[in-house]
Amino acid sequence: MEMRRLGKTGPQVSAIGLGCMGMSGMYGPADRAESIATIHAALDAGVNLLDTGDFYGMGHNEMLIGEAIKDIPRERYLLSVKFGALRGPDNTWNGYDSRPAAIRNFLAYTLTRLGVDHIDIYRPARLDPNVPIEETVGALADLVKAGYIRHIGLSEVGAETIRRAAGVAPIADLQIEYSLISRGIEDEILPTCRELGIDITAYGVLSRGLISGHWQKENAAAKGDFRGFSPRFQEGNVDRNLALVEELRRIAETKGVTVAQIAIAWVAAQGKDIVPLVGARRRDRLRESLGALDVKLTADDLAAIERAVPKGAAAGARYPEAQLAHMDSEK
Repeated sequence: MEMRRLGKTGPQVSAIGLGCMGMSGMYGPADRAESIATIHAALDAGVNLLDTGDFYGMGHNEMLIGEAIKDIPRERYLLSVKFGALRGPDNTWNGYDSRPAAIRNFLAYTLTRLGVDHIDIYRPARLDPNVPIEETVGALADLVKAGYIRHIGLSEVGAETIRRAAGVAPIADLQIEYSLISRGIEDEILPTCRELGIDITAYGVLSRGLISGHWQKENAAAKGDFRGFSPRFQEGNVDRNLALVEELRRIAETKGVTVAQIAIAWVAAQGKDIVPLVGARRRDRLRESLGALDVKLTADDLAAIERAVPKGAAAGARYPEAQLAHMDSEK
C-alpha cells in the first residue's frame, strides 16, 4: 500500500481510506457482520485510515468500529473522527456545537465507544456559526497537548476559515467532498490548502454511489437513506447525471476497468495531497475500490474524462438547501 503524509505535520496514511458512515444506516440498512468483515479486509489490505463521525447512527458507527478494532494492534489503524453535529431522538439535525466544553464532552464519549485512549485526527463536522474557529481550534490544540488527540483536522470549511484555523495550530487535513461531479474546491479551497500545506481527505468520491456505475434509477431509497433527499438523485436531475455516468463507462471500458475505479482514480490523480475515502460497506465493493490504486490515467485519459464529465456538468446541488446553509465551504 502506498503511503503519504497528511499535511506538513500529520500522520502517514494509506493512499486510500475507508469511510464508515454507510455502515450505520445513512444509505439504508447495512449488515453488521459484513461491515465488520469489510473493516478487517481493509486493514488486511494495508488501509490504515478509518473515518467516522460521532453522530453517524447516533454513536452506532463508533461502537461498530470499536467492535471491529478491539483485537487489532493500535499501530495498524488511524481513527479520523468528526464531532459537533447535534441530533434529536427523531433523527432530526439540530445544528452544531463546537464550544470547548462541548468538544471535551463529545471526545469523552467517542473514546469510550471506540475503546481507545486517543483519536488520531479529530475535526469539527461543520463550522459552528456561534463559536469562532480560533476558539474551537485552540480547544483542540489543548487536547493535543493532553494526549487525547494527535492531530487537528477540518471539514467542509471555506478558504478564510482554513487560514484562520491554521493561524492557531497545525492543521493536518481538510475533509471535504470532491469528485468528478463535485469540483467546487478547485477554485479557492484547494489552492489555499496547498499554499498552507494542508492535505485533502476527499469523501463522496463516487457521489454516494451515483457515479459508481452500479446505481440504477429504479433503486428505491430505503427509509432514512440520504439519497432520498439528495437533489442529484431527484427526478429531473438523476437522468442527466446518469447520462454522465454512461459517458464515463465508455472510457472505463476502453481501459478494462470499472466506472467506480476510474472515478476514484481520477480523484487520486489530482495530486499526492489528496486521499480518497471510499464508503464501501461490503468486501466486494472494497476490492473494487482498492483496484483503483492500480489504474494509471494518462494525460489523454484525463482529457477524455474531462470531455465526458466537464466541471459543473452535474444536475442538482450536492446537498439539500437546508444543509448547504450550514456549510462554510459553500459560501
